[in-house]
Amino acid sequence: MGDALHTVMGERLGCRWPIIQTAMGWVAEPSLVIGSSNAGAFGFLGAAVMTPDEAREKLLAVRRGTDRPFGVNFHSFQPGADRIVDLIVENKDQVRAVSFGRGPDARMINRFRDAGILCVPTVGAVKHAQKMAQLGVDMISVQGGEGGGHTGSVPTTVLLPQVLDAVDLPVIASGGFGDGRGLAAALAYGAVGIAMGTRFLLTQESPVPDAAKAEYIKATTDGIIVTTKLDGIPQRMVRSKAMERIERSGPLAMWLRAFESGNQMRRQTGSSWLAMLKAARGMTAHGAMPLKQAIMAANTPMMIQKAVVHGDIENGVMATGVVGGRISEVPTCQALVDRIVAEAYERLAALAGAAPAPAPAA
Repeated sequence: MGDALHTVMGERLGCRWPIIQTAMGWVAEPSLVIGSSNAGAFGFLGAAVMTPDEAREKLLAVRRGTDRPFGVNFHSFQPGADRIVDLIVENKDQVRAVSFGRGPDARMINRFRDAGILCVPTVGAVKHAQKMAQLGVDMISVQGGEGGGHTGSVPTTVLLPQVLDAVDLPVIASGGFGDGRGLAAALAYGAVGIAMGTRFLLTQESPVPDAAKAEYIKATTDGIIVTTKLDGIPQRMVRSKAMERIERSGPLAMWLRAFESGNQMRRQTGSSWLAMLKAARGMTAHGAMPLKQAIMAANTPMMIQKAVVHGDIENGVMATGVVGGRISEVPTCQALVDRIVAEAYERLAALAGAAPAPAPAA
């Protein structure tokens, strides 16, 4: 019998264990990518909120900190996306994969494949998984409704088997995972591994300020809500004073927040309002997102940045998966991965030992 934790995901991505650290904006910084990759998982650098110059600097930082392969997340509609793609290809000797939600067309996917870089998009619906398969991606990460940030309504336990039945590609399970029991369960469904965001956010290598980590730790499952008041699309967040104010606000306040956040993003990226509008239209073209919502989309990353970069809990928001409600400590990436692997082996061994012997042939 082979080793259940040695899957095609690990073979293709070059990681020791079938565990992905997801590309959370402002959180999946070099320190976390280095920590997760050195621990045997596969880390993704969150370049979707970076300028090309920032992406170049942080790619080099990851390379200085680990000799393990890692991935990069980006959006094809973000300002400077073409330059970021060039950077990814230039670093193809160590960048093993790219991840994205909306974005690359078949031409761009073929460019990555020609460079030997795997395309591993994240989807939240069966139809999106099928579309990605048609475009020629290599693996698909399926995020159920339990996931943090932008989320759908279908739980992982329903969506995962649906996608497994719908596409002939390796599938990674995401949304609600945080321990070895979850890894064993995902493998039992037929997934080739799991992807975790919130669980890696709450590690010692995560750059999130201690004050924000403390708020995450305090959150219980009933203190995690889904809101549409940030950009009109359901997002899962920690209930906080800032979120309570936002939940009470009306449409005018949403637009004012969006304008303020858009202006802040414009200054940080050096983009013009015209470039921001083009990016918004790009989001609209690649998904069922009305232009009004796309323009407001800058609101979320800027408000998340306040909390997870600057530690401003009073005015920032904290994206989280439901699994955050049962996380109570902040280990190192190595301790976390080691524990998950040990738990997974324990559960798989227990299942094998409990399996009834097959009935004798008649």
